[in-house]
Amino acid sequence: MKILALTSIRSDYDLLSPLYHRLHNDVDIELKLLVGGTHNTSIHGYSVKDIHRDGFDVLLEIDSLLHSDSAKSRLKSASILLLSAVDAVAAFSPDLIIYAGDREDVMVGALLGGYLSIPTLHFYGGDHACDGYIDNPIRHAVSKLSTVHFVSTEVHQARLLALKEPANRIFNVGSIALDKFKAVAPIEGIKECIAGKAVDKPAALVIFHPIKSEVLKAPQIINDMLMTLIKNGYHCFIGAPNSDPGNALIVSTLSDLAAKNTAITLYGNLPRDEFVSLFKACNLIVGNSSAGLLESASIPIPCLNVGLRQRGRDCSDNVVFVDSSVEAIQAGLNEIASADFVAKMNQVTNIYGDGNSAKKAHELINTIDFKSLINKPEDPLYV
Repeated sequence: MKILALTSIRSDYDLLSPLYHRLHNDVDIELKLLVGGTHNTSIHGYSVKDIHRDGFDVLLEIDSLLHSDSAKSRLKSASILLLSAVDAVAAFSPDLIIYAGDREDVMVGALLGGYLSIPTLHFYGGDHACDGYIDNPIRHAVSKLSTVHFVSTEVHQARLLALKEPANRIFNVGSIALDKFKAVAPIEGIKECIAGKAVDKPAALVIFHPIKSEVLKAPQIINDMLMTLIKNGYHCFIGAPNSDPGNALIVSTLSDLAAKNTAITLYGNLPRDEFVSLFKACNLIVGNSSAGLLESASIPIPCLNVGLRQRGRDCSDNVVFVDSSVEAIQAGLNEIASADFVAKMNQVTNIYGDGNSAKKAHELINTIDFKSLINKPEDPLYV
């Protein structure tokens, strides 16, 4: 069986890499990766090097990401990825194309499969946030274009059923991201190593990605988050934003703040093991990264989700949603410090799985007859 996996950003690679290892080691499977997007850019740390370091076979590396900070650049970058990939994918002629998530690049994978008559497997469909961001309709549209779905929760499964996807196309395997998260051993002294000095305060992992309605306010939101955390006695470790519009302004703001305050460490991009080790060493995660919803409950640490992004998504009891004002952020910090919340944290389990999802997904891939499902004749009125 020949499988092509499409990856365009470090986050989607981390979501599926435990499965890639299983498929790579399966003697009956030939796995190749199509690598584009942020993987091939210096500003995002050339994460394609991680893919080569992990020993995977790369079908094609595509320099698809335009170095721009506009909404147009995302669409143009996706078109470059599609145009550059068509001939190579057709020549490889895989039996299955797999992709994960909700960015514009997964639409490329779905289109490649649909028009080249190749079965496709979409991971993490059925998720939804009430933030009005383009990721949501992209995710749902890709689900309608895809052959089979491996979802993470029962709620996601129910949402795909509500979208009139037939039950025989949907499989709940949990989140494969938790497999790698669970497997990474803590690195002793990781906070001090990344900060380059002693860190004797509680640590907050801060990751903030702008959505369209918050782009202009993002610098102020970030300033308010960091200053409130520092006021409450935290040392802040800050990651770089993704490639969404508005990221350049955020990077500039973060750099200025880090240069002025010793309680801020701007780490940018880290190798996965170092990032997970830092994540596990922190006392809470703040911002609006999906890592807060998906992974923090597996440590467990509190997640304070600030602003509109991620609102309405399925999450565990360690997540607190707050508005982006100083008052709301402070109220959220007060809540997670309360005796009731601390007691609740002792009972937290991760609704996204137990860290054994790659095995389930691998077994299903070896048993599902994808070719028999490639045509989607179902009428939504009668499914």
